[in-house]
Amino acid sequence: MEIRNFGYYWMDTWVMANVIQLATQEFCSRFLNQRNDPCGRQFDQMTQAARSASANIAEGNSRHSTSRETEMKLTDVARASLAELANDYLNWLLLHGQAPWSMRSQEYAAVNGIQLDGPTYRDDVQHLSSLHILAQKRKFDAWLGGEDSLLAANCLLVLCNRLIQMLRRQIEHLLDEFKEEGGFTEGLTAERLAHRAEQSRQADAPACPVCGKPMIKRVAKKGMNSGKEFWSCSGYPECLGTRRIT
Repeated sequence: MEIRNFGYYWMDTWVMANVIQLATQEFCSRFLNQRNDPCGRQFDQMTQAARSASANIAEGNSRHSTSRETEMKLTDVARASLAELANDYLNWLLLHGQAPWSMRSQEYAAVNGIQLDGPTYRDDVQHLSSLHILAQKRKFDAWLGGEDSLLAANCLLVLCNRLIQMLRRQIEHLLDEFKEEGGFTEGLTAERLAHRAEQSRQADAPACPVCGKPMIKRVAKKGMNSGKEFWSCSGYPECLGTRRIT
């Protein structure tokens, strides 16, 4: 396994998403039944929403080096899936005549205050990261491990909302990176223009009459000169200098 292709194994968001996915699968297996979910649709929707969160975080991070835009979109899909799952847990509480824990309550503070351990693995990543996820999940066993569905639903609602906030900050960070560095497409364009500018210098291309940069040959795409070559400034679109080819 090439570690650089699995950077998400070290991400707290991915670890937390796996904790929520495992806990959701257990919740649905224990508390949904033929009476309250006769067609199994609630089971499917909740477990699929939980799976979508961890899967899209992983897929998005795997696209980090090739498409920041895709990474942000997939991370946002993970966030939206968690919002859907959080609403299911909220509905479960309301269905049983309870409001969720107040943010000022001791229960909320206890669950929300539990911090994830940082990963320490350097190799054997899938094995050690799995042990890490299970260890983080055990931190919430006091709320998730019993037979009280309302206690488990409250805990998972807190974790879903917490991860939604973590993903929102992650998306903001990715957007800042994109503003500074651009994405894969922008990088390819810059490389192509730099290559064409170097070719123009080697071919003794004329200098731009506006800014003095070397010019490159382009083909007009529209107008009366459509299909004809002309000299265009290598600094386009910042500079619009052109020359006819004689």
